Amino acid sequence: MANLKYSRQRAAIKEYLSHTLEHPTADTVYLHIKEEFPNISLGTVYRNLNLLADMGDAIKISTPDGGDRFDGHVNPHYHVVCRSCGKVSDLELDEQHIQEVNKLADRCFEGTILSHTTLFYGICRECESKKWKN
Repeated sequence: MANLKYSRQRAAIKEYLSHTLEHPTADTVYLHIKEEFPNISLGTVYRNLNLLADMGDAIKISTPDGGDRFDGHVNPHYHVVCRSCGKVSDLELDEQHIQEVNKLADRCFEGTILSHTTLFYGICRECESKKWKN
């Protein structure tokens, strides 16, 4: 990828993603970044989020509801989507377990597995507790 010109807006988006444990949509990022850059457009936020994902500075998580979520924590890890509320959470497994999945897949593939993305589905603790309260 060609050298990109520094962008204060892109830097602010990257900073926001790196400091949140949420996995925000582009709309959520837009609302947050708009506080610092009132004239920023939603299109600019989308372009910068996708650019950050392409550069490896963010992870783009495509969810079943069609909305993409973004994660500024790019270390290898999995995600869980709550089937009740749609919240996306990190599922931290150690590097050894992630590599085991790569090795298992490699045995079943005529080629070489370099990496993988896995999205788990479940019910988050908050939704489970609401179920039992009702």
